[in-house]
Amino acid sequence: MTTKQQIAALLEQHETEYISGSAIANALGLTRAAVWKCVKQLEAEGYDIESAKKGYRLGDDNNALSEGLIRRYLDSGSKSGTSEDGTSGLAERVSLEVLSAVDSTNNYLKRKASQTPSWHAVIASEQTAGRGRMGRTFESPAGTGVYLSVLLRPDLPAQQAVRLTTAAAVAACLAIEECTDSRASIKWVNDVYVNGKKTCGILTEASIDLESGGLDWAVMGIGFNVYEPEDGFPAEIRNIAGAITEKHSRDLRCRIAASFLRHYYDIVETRQLKGYPDEYIKRSFVIGKRINVLRSGTVRPAKALSIDGECRLLVEYEDGTQEALSSGEVSIRPV
Repeated sequence: MTTKQQIAALLEQHETEYISGSAIANALGLTRAAVWKCVKQLEAEGYDIESAKKGYRLGDDNNALSEGLIRRYLDSGSKSGTSEDGTSGLAERVSLEVLSAVDSTNNYLKRKASQTPSWHAVIASEQTAGRGRMGRTFESPAGTGVYLSVLLRPDLPAQQAVRLTTAAAVAACLAIEECTDSRASIKWVNDVYVNGKKTCGILTEASIDLESGGLDWAVMGIGFNVYEPEDGFPAEIRNIAGAITEKHSRDLRCRIAASFLRHYYDIVETRQLKGYPDEYIKRSFVIGKRINVLRSGTVRPAKALSIDGECRLLVEYEDGTQEALSSGEVSIRPV
């Protein structure tokens, strides 16, 4: 742990209480000037630190992503108390890496997949080359979102890999609703919406064992637009993208990251990917809608009839034929 991280941990342990610069210096064997320099570096990374004659403390608007806080919320829930979903002690089973910036959390994990254990999560405050599905970019500005990838080694046939994505969509909805007053819904197959705007995107990538037909490993990546960027979303996505909440609250990005990991672990490991499709179906807003099925550069009008227990979308085309989609993308046609 770096000196800067040690100071952050001390401030987090004292929560809203002041701790003097001399006490920090004595505890870590530093000069007070070195403490002040580290505090300024933490503030540049998004920490809200109040300075007074009594020392330093975290402010009520603290917005930094912190490994220590995420670990604390992993086991205590989004607010307080003990976890009730069977994931007590999760902080010891999920290894964490928190970065201020990275090109892409998915790319980062894929580069080190061969030597990385299952349930290693990388969480970044900014992505400089964030990626979405179909080769799209995913806007990932600093300080407003949570960009998270998890490496998994599931005992799962390659054709069922979509279950890792749909399970993540459910976990994202549960995390949003646990940590905020917002209500979340799902657009098949992997987009999470709040107030009619896309707030989360999910990209799952995998290595397939050609001999067994199973997954060697999978990297599930998700980006949360927690707050709207200061200058708003880029013009080209302004009508589509939205933020989870307008209300800033203490440690919200850390709480969302921890809550998502708890719910995702519960669905994938504790429940072995069973039962969650009911929650997925309940949250879908495409059923009954007229849609366009987008695949391989083609657009085919259809109606979304239902979603089955494998989270496949049953559609009926204009010629009366039906198909159960397990991959691809859809858009909702305007009325």
